[in-house]
Amino acid sequence: MRIGILTGGGDVPGLNAVIKAFVAYATDAGHEVVGLRRGWEALVHVIPDRGADNSRWVVPLDPQNTRTIDRSGGTVLHTTRLNPEIATARQVPEHLRPYAGPADAWGRFDLTPHVLQNIAFLGLDVIVAIGGDGTLTFARRLDAEGAPVIGIPKTMDNDVFGTDYCLGFSTAITRSVSYINDLRTGAGSHERMLVVELFGRYSGETCLLASYLAGTDRAVIAEVPFDPAKLFDLMIADRSKNPSGYAILAISEGAVPIDGGRFERGEPDVAGNRQLGGVGEYVTKYFEDRCEERVIYQRLAYLMRSGPPDSLDQLVAKNFGRLAADLASRGDAGHMVAIVDGRYAAVPIELTGLQRKQVDVDRFYDKEAFRPKGTTLLGLPMFHS
Repeated sequence: MRIGILTGGGDVPGLNAVIKAFVAYATDAGHEVVGLRRGWEALVHVIPDRGADNSRWVVPLDPQNTRTIDRSGGTVLHTTRLNPEIATARQVPEHLRPYAGPADAWGRFDLTPHVLQNIAFLGLDVIVAIGGDGTLTFARRLDAEGAPVIGIPKTMDNDVFGTDYCLGFSTAITRSVSYINDLRTGAGSHERMLVVELFGRYSGETCLLASYLAGTDRAVIAEVPFDPAKLFDLMIADRSKNPSGYAILAISEGAVPIDGGRFERGEPDVAGNRQLGGVGEYVTKYFEDRCEERVIYQRLAYLMRSGPPDSLDQLVAKNFGRLAADLASRGDAGHMVAIVDGRYAAVPIELTGLQRKQVDVDRFYDKEAFRPKGTTLLGLPMFHS
């Protein structure tokens, strides 16, 4: 078979490792692998003409040219957030503009027919899409159109429905815990409160688990609106009880105060999402206005997704790549590789769109204390949420 592999959406540590593993196992099984560069853009921009130079979008992959890529983070195939079924006018390549068809009510174009044409032109028997909800949304569309697709879930938020674990999550937690603990030195030296803002638009699992492991005083997650006055009182009490005179709050970027909305800025993207960030700054100013002294604020943001993967993400990446190669060899497309109840699995790819995965608040979060909730661990899978 001839198999195309791509990475879409935001980058996370471990993408190169899963590419390397997939290429190694797929070529060992006798298949040809090509990299589709810049996510779904490749299948939009390829010109279906034998005389056209499509090397900017398609690159041969083999064990030799992927031998060392797992030693670094990011993705050698590059990535974009394009979803071909809701492309803006700017995202439609020049050669497709006469054929893009009518725009929808929001000025977006459905380029799916052109993607299907390019899949046939490139002779791809299977497409392996590594991504989060945005990337896998279009993978589900291709599956519905009859194109053979295999999904590999990745996102720092660990919020793809249908799997316990998404590639990149462990490294994001590892980075967050390390930076939170490093920031203790400044907070303790100056006897101040510290507010650390973490990624997490709709799911607070990253914030909750990082808080649990770093031992922060309080954690505010995206799923539960918070009262800043109550939070302030708790933090003041936490600081007074600490012999070093400081207290730490971790907060999801998607957290919402009870009397306000989500902190967003800029224009919405084609999926309707605006850029998040600022809730930590809001809480910091709220605290400063009431205690009349400086509060330390740090937004971790891209530090959480930078650099090489940790050992757990290396392990999951290698095994996800191997599992995806096995599915391709068996002709078992229409699935996403996953971890379910702590075991490697393959689930129908349409399962990913059934609902949004979020923290089980009643089970794992104390809404009154803004802390992870103590619960029995017996019988729980390793990645519970």
